[in-house]
Amino acid sequence: MSHFAFQDRVFRFATVTPQQIHWKLLKNCSVTPKQLGWFYVSLCVVSLGISTMFWTLGAKMITPFAILELTVVGAALLVYARHATDGERLVLQGNQLLVERSHAGKVSRAEFNREMVRVEPHIDDRSLIELSEGSGRNGRRVQIGRQVRPELRSHLARELRMALRTA
Repeated sequence: MSHFAFQDRVFRFATVTPQQIHWKLLKNCSVTPKQLGWFYVSLCVVSLGISTMFWTLGAKMITPFAILELTVVGAALLVYARHATDGERLVLQGNQLLVERSHAGKVSRAEFNREMVRVEPHIDDRSLIELSEGSGRNGRRVQIGRQVRPELRSHLARELRMALRTA
């Protein structure tokens, strides 16, 4: 097990422990899917309560429109909730760099040899960061940085290169 000595280095995106360097790149979400569910339930209770009151007063067409509105809002919140936990996790431990990407609940993993991985911008400094190992058909490529603001991606790439070189 290797140990990382980065006391003199400052990492903006990573967390450093004696055994590993860990990057957690997540969306900046102010509401969790669970909180969103409770919000939707409370919205349904209030909206259906008001439409029921109008139903009893004789305005029968309010309830179908309230149900339609709640269905559309529920679909939009469901799409949001599916992507609220999207993100990327990178772990540099020993001689391996592990990359886990989650998108809409699906997780993909890729492992790279620390000494063989290349860190490059995909197109320019503001584009996604491409991690690659090998070339041709045997090569692996993963693009990361979707959750990082474009102007900060070059900083993340430099941080990754520094960690890979000095770990």
